[in-house]
Amino acid sequence: MDEPILLRQDKDAIATLTMNSPKNLNALSDAMLAALQEQFDSLMNDRGIRAVILRGSGKAFCAGHDLREMTAGRQAEDGGKAYFRDLFQRCSRLMTTIPRLPQPVIAQVHGIATAAGCQLVASCDMAVAAEGTRFGVNGVNIGLFCSTPMVALSRNIPRKQAFEMLTTGRFIESDRAETLGLINRTVPQERLEGTTQELAETVAGKLGAAVKIGKQAFYEQIQMPLEQAYAYTGEVMVENMLYRDTEEGIAAFLEKRPPDWQQ
Repeated sequence: MDEPILLRQDKDAIATLTMNSPKNLNALSDAMLAALQEQFDSLMNDRGIRAVILRGSGKAFCAGHDLREMTAGRQAEDGGKAYFRDLFQRCSRLMTTIPRLPQPVIAQVHGIATAAGCQLVASCDMAVAAEGTRFGVNGVNIGLFCSTPMVALSRNIPRKQAFEMLTTGRFIESDRAETLGLINRTVPQERLEGTTQELAETVAGKLGAAVKIGKQAFYEQIQMPLEQAYAYTGEVMVENMLYRDTEEGIAAFLEKRPPDWQQ
């Protein structure tokens, strides 16, 4: 029997999702989109998981949408309009689910991350990449401007750099991606898994309720004017301060002992 298109392994409050379609470079096929959405939906209310790692099997992280499926979708009577609208709506739903998750999601990237694959990296909360990994929004090379990947990319890196990538279709490597802010760090291939795991363990070791409220506030405030952002986050901190486990964490710090957190 064929292995599942998406694998999940839970260990020590960390869920590792592995896109498992190496023959097509883990393309975001209909099946892959559905499998990722299902897992992210299940993680939404999973209080036992405090961090998520997303990675790809084989030679690449993700090569974007499945062009063979898109070509087949064009054969419909309407030229594929209904299929393409549904496809990009499903993809957008996936990308917007990631920042809404209570757990930080870390992309573990190698090989290539192109078009919607680059969008996937940009949609994750953090990313670690192997040296030499290439990132691109190169749909323009085949006559398809990466308009939906542009949304996540332009919210990660400076405007002019994003526009250059989108209009030239050129790749950037991991060191440049780190400089621009698309990823957090670049490491040798042999250290990729260990470095990503260490980052996930650090996050998973924090108070889950605090990270959850903080992640939500991060994405909310970043869209607000300055004064509104301060007013909003002030109320978030009030709520956070009233948590039993926050009180315990402060007491433990003052008493120089490990906190006895219940969440």
